[in-house]
Amino acid sequence: MASQNMLKFVTVGRNMPDKRPPDLRRADFREIYGEFAREKAGEQAGRCSQCGVPYCQTHCPLHNNIPDWLRLTAEGRLQEAYEVSQETNTFPEICGRICPQDRLCEGNCVIEQSGHGTVTIGAVEKYITDTAWEEGWVKPISPAHERSESVGIIGAGPGGLAAADRLRREGLQVTVYDRYDRGGGLMTYGIPGFKLEKEVVMKRMTQLEEGGVTFRLNCDVGVDIGFDEIRAKHDAVLIATGVYKSRDLQGPGSGSKGIVRAIDYLTASNRVANFGDTVEEYDSGELNAKGKRVVVIGGGDTAMDCVRTAVRQGAESVKCLYRRDRSNMPGSQREVANAEEEGVEFVWLSAPKGFTAGGGHEGAVGGVVAEGPGEGSVAGVMVHKMRLGQPDATGRQSPEIIEGADYVEDADLVIKALGFEPEELPTLWGVEGLEVTRWGTIKAEFGTGATSLPGVYAAGDIVRGASLVVWAIRDGRDTADAILAQLDQPASVAAE
Repeated sequence: MASQNMLKFVTVGRNMPDKRPPDLRRADFREIYGEFAREKAGEQAGRCSQCGVPYCQTHCPLHNNIPDWLRLTAEGRLQEAYEVSQETNTFPEICGRICPQDRLCEGNCVIEQSGHGTVTIGAVEKYITDTAWEEGWVKPISPAHERSESVGIIGAGPGGLAAADRLRREGLQVTVYDRYDRGGGLMTYGIPGFKLEKEVVMKRMTQLEEGGVTFRLNCDVGVDIGFDEIRAKHDAVLIATGVYKSRDLQGPGSGSKGIVRAIDYLTASNRVANFGDTVEEYDSGELNAKGKRVVVIGGGDTAMDCVRTAVRQGAESVKCLYRRDRSNMPGSQREVANAEEEGVEFVWLSAPKGFTAGGGHEGAVGGVVAEGPGEGSVAGVMVHKMRLGQPDATGRQSPEIIEGADYVEDADLVIKALGFEPEELPTLWGVEGLEVTRWGTIKAEFGTGATSLPGVYAAGDIVRGASLVVWAIRDGRDTADAILAQLDQPASVAAE
């Protein structure tokens, strides 16, 4: 029977935490949403209908037990709510901030379908875990017993860290190797602070270190240490590198100065704005939007991160070009709305065909077309106007060029946010026998992450392609369980 604190969706309206006004949030990189007060969190959690078939849980990649921790929150039993959420989610405070809830749990809430407005699941999840940190309920990992087996994990992103947490809790010796100077992967250097303040990620890094996970940072596999050396050191190896190779743009002028990759741009901004690092390319203006007319090409969440970062850096104007319309955009609609509030202009049904060069505002209009790599500074994006035609193989309408409707969009800085592809790991690492798919992702067994090499596993984006943090966490946890099962087998069985 449902608690008397529940089923209030008819009398209590949906409410989100207060959102900072656009003019204030444009001035810094702090998170834009406030925190629920205890009473408000309980009230909003109490709107849950406790339905018999919880679609929110079904559509969560981690299958979080959302109805139960909403009920516990409504009853004021916050520590229990945190413990329930932590059972299925290694990093609930991160998912509560950056998951596209409008496409996952909240987008499939039963009361949303009946017109009452979805439960604010993400905001309550964030509140529960932030409270857990404040109250000291989040403890370092303390295994019941230590084991001698060791696992090497390549990549300190969400998939690798989720696996490290799960393996360490079972007493295994875990070493995480990462090329960057801080762990967290794209959670640290890709996602801006206004969506995920870096203190949140660094707290989890500290918790893992205090729980016995060893981190070897600034360690580039294939350069600083060989893959075969890692295999020799450990009983199992997990590849969780993510995908960092940016998709590129071809066409006239594509090598002009001022056309940059989203990952380079966001990494520089995160280093400077969130950690106070000195970044030469930022100081020189190469990766800094201040005073510039910025054009971002792409329609996913990375593009939204770029446009909103450019606003905060003091760009003169920020435009986002996307070849389809708003309803066909892959990024979160919530992020699009936040960007529009902050002054970003979206230019729908537009695709780049090349770039003009000139340098400075005066050269932007009617600038020459740059012919070779590095020839001149970008002054504009030559744009094809598009229309939506017949659906493609995925069911989405394919964009078609409208002949004779081309024009030039003025720009001093162009950011390519076209998605990511896997690096050629077998070649980079000099590994023989590591099979990859035709897309370059590592070929791994569904559910276990086992690769073509004995004792080597893979998880996260390097297997499924560029995806969500929550899916990487799911894959990391599942693969950790498979590694544990393999190590628990008798030696005679494991060798077969």
